[in-house]
Amino acid sequence: MKLPRADWQGWPGMAELLTVLGARDGETRFVGGAVRDTLMQLPVYDVDFATRLTPEAVMLRLEDVGIKAVPTGLKHGTVTAVIGEGRPIEITTLRRDVATDGRHAEIEYTSDWQEDAARRDFTINALSADPVSGEIVDFFGGLADLEARRVRFIGDPLERIAEDHLRILRFFRFHARFGQGEPDAEGLEAAVARANDLMALSRERIADELLKTLALPDPRATTRLMIERGIFSPVLPEITLEGWAVFDRLVTRVATLGYGPDAVRRLAALLPADADIARAVAARLKLSRAQRTRLATAAARETGDAEHPRALAYRLGMESAADRLLIGDASDGDVAAALECLATDPPPRFPLKGGELIEMGLPAGPIVSNALREIEKSWIAEGFPDKARAREIARAHIEKTY
Repeated sequence: MKLPRADWQGWPGMAELLTVLGARDGETRFVGGAVRDTLMQLPVYDVDFATRLTPEAVMLRLEDVGIKAVPTGLKHGTVTAVIGEGRPIEITTLRRDVATDGRHAEIEYTSDWQEDAARRDFTINALSADPVSGEIVDFFGGLADLEARRVRFIGDPLERIAEDHLRILRFFRFHARFGQGEPDAEGLEAAVARANDLMALSRERIADELLKTLALPDPRATTRLMIERGIFSPVLPEITLEGWAVFDRLVTRVATLGYGPDAVRRLAALLPADADIARAVAARLKLSRAQRTRLATAAARETGDAEHPRALAYRLGMESAADRLLIGDASDGDVAAALECLATDPPPRFPLKGGELIEMGLPAGPIVSNALREIEKSWIAEGFPDKARAREIARAHIEKTY
């Protein structure tokens, strides 16, 4: 079988790069996701090469012809070539593992293509292709698994997970993306048996895999299975079937309303409606500051959020307001109406400043900021009237209070 022609094979600089790396002499092949996704007629954004050349030889060859070479992972045998208009191509020397501890692997280089393929996680990721002939090289039945839409470990799943515990989460992510029907039984049972191994991983790696899974078009069935089989329990016990029901409703709702997948919003749906719990989870996963704030804000959702969408958006911002509306328990019709309101009539800026209150007779000092906050509350409650009305509210407040 041959690799179909695809646009990425003609990227500017690709032909020169392959020539420099000895593709015509069998030194370098396309590997991994680019091969898999091309066979599945999916778009390809990242391309990886495997090569018999050492990283040092790769660097020298690239530098000799003026191709930018970045030593992104020399420790693991990886050099990144930058071609065309800044497009990165990862080039990794054939490797075999000599020691693993579930988090890191010690490797040594090899010239054996099958040895290198054998250290990959799933059969569909171990496919490679000759760049010149297009011939697919398949050592482990990956083509048949692609045809069956089956995600299957190479070799003994328990051993592969022991080598790298992250493969537990990758198994479910790849099944959610490529699988059809029930997951591979042997792989599933191995993932369940080794779920506690996830506790040994850095929380950043867990967060990365989780968010990638939640960003897929429809990971509901896979996520439910993960909850039912206890995959989340060791590291994220807050994710339960109760949260999955909210998540299920969210995915259906956003599809109906034309919103795309949003991993942080979906994570917020999976968690209890409790800002403190959301903050704890976000800290545990070492999410960014923006993600932590967004997760906690979404978790603080309340019944009635959809009744005053403009006020909600004014307080929280448009994105967080959309999170609360989409995740919340209002009817689909009320949510759609609230979002339409925000799209056509977003909340304005507060039209008054402290200097204007001073001009109205308010003494300068801390009292001004306090007055502004109280006036703003009344302005919001009246539905964001124009500046003339805002000034009337301010005068009334100043006369009554001061």
